[in-house]
Amino acid sequence: MAMLQLRVVCPPDRTGSVYDALVAESGAVALSVSTSSSGAVITADVARECADDLLDRLRELGVLDDGMVTMAPLDTAVGELARRAEADAPGEGADALIWDDLEARTGEDSVITWTFTAFMVLATLLAAIGIVTDSQVTIVGAMVVGPEFGPLAAIAVGLVKRRPMMIRRATAAVVLGFVVALAVTAALSLLGRVAGLFDVGDVTGRAQTEFIYQPGWFSLITALVAGAAGMLSLTSSKSAALVGVFISVTTVPAAGNVAVAGTVGDWHQAGESLLQLAINLVGIVAAGVGTLLLLERVQASRGELRTGSGA
Repeated sequence: MAMLQLRVVCPPDRTGSVYDALVAESGAVALSVSTSSSGAVITADVARECADDLLDRLRELGVLDDGMVTMAPLDTAVGELARRAEADAPGEGADALIWDDLEARTGEDSVITWTFTAFMVLATLLAAIGIVTDSQVTIVGAMVVGPEFGPLAAIAVGLVKRRPMMIRRATAAVVLGFVVALAVTAALSLLGRVAGLFDVGDVTGRAQTEFIYQPGWFSLITALVAGAAGMLSLTSSKSAALVGVFISVTTVPAAGNVAVAGTVGDWHQAGESLLQLAINLVGIVAAGVGTLLLLERVQASRGELRTGSGA
């Protein structure tokens, strides 16, 4: 069962309002009230599908302005209380869209950090190694290591929720991450060529990884499908599906090929790889936006049905 533990910290004078809001929610059970150094603490176990409405209500009460709300998934929830909460809550937990949770997670992934940049560089280096050795296994490894989906998802969320700051920050992370990765990979590729580790033939005459620099309609279709799957995995908290998304898109490998092909002077191949990279980035963001808009509409329809049934 998809249950969350909700913990609300608020000023003592708002304890009653928060408690009443939770009691009124059919998908909330096991309420308790305690005190802390920062104010009153109200906890409840809630069905995942009613969490977004509860957060909106808590925002209306001003809890997010001078208090705090945390949510944590309950790995296992069995028994009559859990069953009743799930049954009374509208919709299904896996289909629930919790905007605050999604914005928080994608916003965190869109910050430019040394760790993010390091993963971008290492993934692009792995892609370059896979290119010169014509190794699909290494290319797949580079796809998995690449962290670029996080900020791309943040751009999609920012576009749907109209968060200009989030869009700018995530775009900066993607651009800077790829620029640094390309620069480092190009420099090391040039060093490797001077050292005789590979030559022009290793870059131009390969069969296993030529898909990297051959953009086409299927490049866009793959990016759209992978972007939709990735966004669904985020909204449903099914992170295991993200691995398949990482392996599906040709972002980091294309960036690695731009650096390697440029090193040997094959500017046509470098340009085709750059186009492949652009197609995948735009396709992922577009699919993410479309998926979020669809989920938002489904959730709104569910809310209308809930209101109508309660009237």
